[in-house]
Amino acid sequence: MKPLSLLLSVVALGLASTVSAGPAVIECWFVEDAGRGQLSKKPAALLLRQGPGSPPPRPDLEPELYLKVHDPAGALLAAFRQYPRDAPAPRCEMSHYIPLPASPDWVSGLTPEQRCPRALDGKWLMVSMSSPVLSLSSFLQPQSEPQLEPALITMATAVLTVITHTPAPRIRLGQDALLDLSFAYVPPTSKAAISLAPGPPPFGLEWRRQHLGKGHLLLAATPGLSGQVPAAREGAVAFAAWDDDEPWGPWTGNGSFWLPAVQPFQEGTYLATVHLPYLQGQVAMDLAVQKSPKVSLTPAPLVWAAPGEAPPELLCLVSHFYPSEGLEVEWELRGGPQGRFQKAEGQSWHSALSHHADGSVSLSAHLQLPPVTTEQHGARYACRVHHPSLPALGRRSEITLQVAGLSGPSLEDGVGLFLSAFLLLGLIKALGWAAAHLAASRDSTQKKTE
Repeated sequence: MKPLSLLLSVVALGLASTVSAGPAVIECWFVEDAGRGQLSKKPAALLLRQGPGSPPPRPDLEPELYLKVHDPAGALLAAFRQYPRDAPAPRCEMSHYIPLPASPDWVSGLTPEQRCPRALDGKWLMVSMSSPVLSLSSFLQPQSEPQLEPALITMATAVLTVITHTPAPRIRLGQDALLDLSFAYVPPTSKAAISLAPGPPPFGLEWRRQHLGKGHLLLAATPGLSGQVPAAREGAVAFAAWDDDEPWGPWTGNGSFWLPAVQPFQEGTYLATVHLPYLQGQVAMDLAVQKSPKVSLTPAPLVWAAPGEAPPELLCLVSHFYPSEGLEVEWELRGGPQGRFQKAEGQSWHSALSHHADGSVSLSAHLQLPPVTTEQHGARYACRVHHPSLPALGRRSEITLQVAGLSGPSLEDGVGLFLSAFLLLGLIKALGWAAAHLAASRDSTQKKTE
């Protein structure tokens, strides 16, 4: 029994550690209008989970801004359960929210009566979080009064939460983009759930792109509603549906977005909005298009030069990359007199950008080396390219410098070998001519004798 008890304890400990993974408290700023175009900020905190006992006291916070979050759908806990330990803490802002009907005409069917139900009365808070690994918005309905015992804290229920785990997608030029989006909803009160038809409610899904001050509606969907919606643009597709059909909730849904063969003009901030009656949750994703450059160096594989002469000009072709910003080309010398890495000397310049049909660009970098010495024999010249699409070390191509006369035939030896081969070829031809002439003479002599 003891081994079995030990095994059960280990399993329970593992399950507990799995459930309790991720940050327990999220520090926020409560932002509100201070008048005259100014904003005021106050510290706030969201307690997502706690250990045994009462919530930890926070005397530095106002009780209304210290919120213990009740998350019936489990969306917030699930989002932070896999939050990397080495990732920076998310930036969090909180503000008051007033439930309003959705403004687009195509989603007007969500609020046919244009009157906010009594179930949505009271205070509402909108929470927005962003980090390199996720972006989310959540609507909290706090209790009217803080809990006095055992700690000054306010209970709040997460009603609608919208999450993406691709807040900053980097898409290779010409490849498809898949932008993740999930959401969860629970009716704010049991009375609200009973007053509605059983099952998940209809909703509206909207994907927009903003770039260089312009906004474009790419896709609109209204699962469960009848009516006209704008046609999708640029081949965009969304997987808009509830994942479950529980009669009274909570419900989770999927609104992930697929965009085929992404081109440079499709860069920008993508705004995903989930419309429910009087609640609109939105997250933003910054999509960037990238293509890694190809790097080649000529002449290759060897560069020959005589002592005191300048080698041929080196040309580094950096081809088919995007974006054009952020490209750096460095010339390196390894070996030579100092026998270690150093910056290559010489005159360098770049060509103008060449544009290609797929939106990528190319350029060539040039390096004219100074006259070489015998000590530079075997030195390696490299062209190293840095670009946002490449790892920190970049990408490089290299050639080896050979100084004539130190390895293999020298220039003089080459000329001598050429002359020797020419003379040998002439001698062979002369001998062949003489042999043919001698054979012809013998044949004519034999014929005369006969």
